[in-house]
Amino acid sequence: MQLFIEIYGFLNVTLRGFILTAQSLTLGGLAFLLLPAVAEARLGETARRRAERLIFWSALALCAGEALAAAALGFMLSGTLGLPAGELLGAEAVKIDLLASVLAGAVAFFISSRRDALPAAGLAGLFLLATQIGATHAASRLDHVAGLYVAEFAHMLGVAIWIGGIPYFLIALGAAQTGSRRYVAARFSMISAAGVAMLLGAGVYMAADYLGEPEALYGASYGVMLTAKAGLLLGLLLLGGMNFLTGRELRTDPRGSVSRLRRFAEVEIGVGLTALFCAASLTSLPPARDLPNDRASWNEVVERVEPRWPIRLESPDHASLSTSQPRMIDPGAPRAYAMGETAAPPRNAEDIAWSEYNHHWAGIFVLLMGLLALAEHDRRLAPIAKHWPLTFLGLAGFLFLRADEEVWPLGHLGLIESLRDPEIAQHRLMIVLIILFGLFEWRVRLGKLKAAWAPYVFPVTTAVAAAFLLTHSHGLANPKEEMLIEITHTPLALVGVAAGWARWLELRLDDGPARRIASLVWPVAFILAGLLLMFYREA
Repeated sequence: MQLFIEIYGFLNVTLRGFILTAQSLTLGGLAFLLLPAVAEARLGETARRRAERLIFWSALALCAGEALAAAALGFMLSGTLGLPAGELLGAEAVKIDLLASVLAGAVAFFISSRRDALPAAGLAGLFLLATQIGATHAASRLDHVAGLYVAEFAHMLGVAIWIGGIPYFLIALGAAQTGSRRYVAARFSMISAAGVAMLLGAGVYMAADYLGEPEALYGASYGVMLTAKAGLLLGLLLLGGMNFLTGRELRTDPRGSVSRLRRFAEVEIGVGLTALFCAASLTSLPPARDLPNDRASWNEVVERVEPRWPIRLESPDHASLSTSQPRMIDPGAPRAYAMGETAAPPRNAEDIAWSEYNHHWAGIFVLLMGLLALAEHDRRLAPIAKHWPLTFLGLAGFLFLRADEEVWPLGHLGLIESLRDPEIAQHRLMIVLIILFGLFEWRVRLGKLKAAWAPYVFPVTTAVAAAFLLTHSHGLANPKEEMLIEITHTPLALVGVAAGWARWLELRLDDGPARRIASLVWPVAFILAGLLLMFYREA
């Protein structure tokens, strides 16, 4: 039970990201089939059946996700408050999850029963969306409640229509005859533009209310995560704009290639899912307006992110770290706000130096990868530079030894025992992903892995790892200090997302300017990530 309570924060954010993804796919599919703009786009029977199957499985996944969220929350409340089962079912958050699960099940039932039950599925979807507002920040506000309820509803619906609708657009595009593709592209452009307008309008309204003042954008964790989400949205708008231009070319030349349209849409899905997990992380934070006294000033932010030379290349001794000292319980130490989080352990100057040393050396590894990957474009350097993925193994070994000083082989915690700490669990997962990067990409570069899926391991794992950086659980025992750490890690996540999906485009696009640009973007993104790590500061 104690282990579950300690990992609940991380588990909850991950589960909410999964729920938002399944919800967007379910509602996006219903909107795609029900909105007149698409119904007129001459969808074939094959495309319709595929779309209905995706809606069914998405709704079923949502049904299971909501039930699991209710069970996890009930288990948490039972473990921390000792409430009996009857009272657990009466908890507002548990009731919302259970009702959402039932409504998602209703959508799955209607979509799989009869063709004329589609409107009933759409109605259940709208009720489902209205129910989900009870799990947003709007439900806890005391003022502007009606406006925030409408904004939350419009925001989630806009995300579903746009991001959730893209897979259905790809299904329709793949099944469409040459002459019908321009209709599919034009109709989806219309409804996605409406979704973007709803998303942006509602998002600006909610941001103004939840932030309270512009300074919260850089001074509070909520503002930093909101800025990251806005960065992802800008990337999505850029991709959507490219697809709009490609779709317009199809109107003048219906026989033109739709390959670029599909590839950009694939990346839109990937970046959109990352934005949904970022939104899940955002919901675990209290609005910045509620924490007016726990923010960092502009000078404190600049002091933390300003590059300073020399970087730290000498490590403090392990015996000087707080984890090696007898631990005293400070009754006045700040406690966490979020359920399942424990109090922050005490830290001394050597702990900070240890962490900075780790980040700076990791930055050197990542910078070297980016430079070698860039050098691979030069024919003279390519024979040596193509082995750059092996650098990942060195980085993984370094992180295994140094990332968590309290864990074996340097610390007193065993490997399995240490995984109860969400932060350590994330670090260990990252190490596994890093090893996968290295081994797979090295063998792909050498031509030893011939499978068609093999080249995609690298971009997908890069993008997934970057998305995990945005799914922190927020204990908030010290909101200002946590924000100052996040403001250095969040740009790393955004650079990682750009690197992963740029490499995807390089692999998927036909030869041309867009592919050549993508082939340069991801090595440069690695170089930027290396520099961010090399100048990382914790004090």
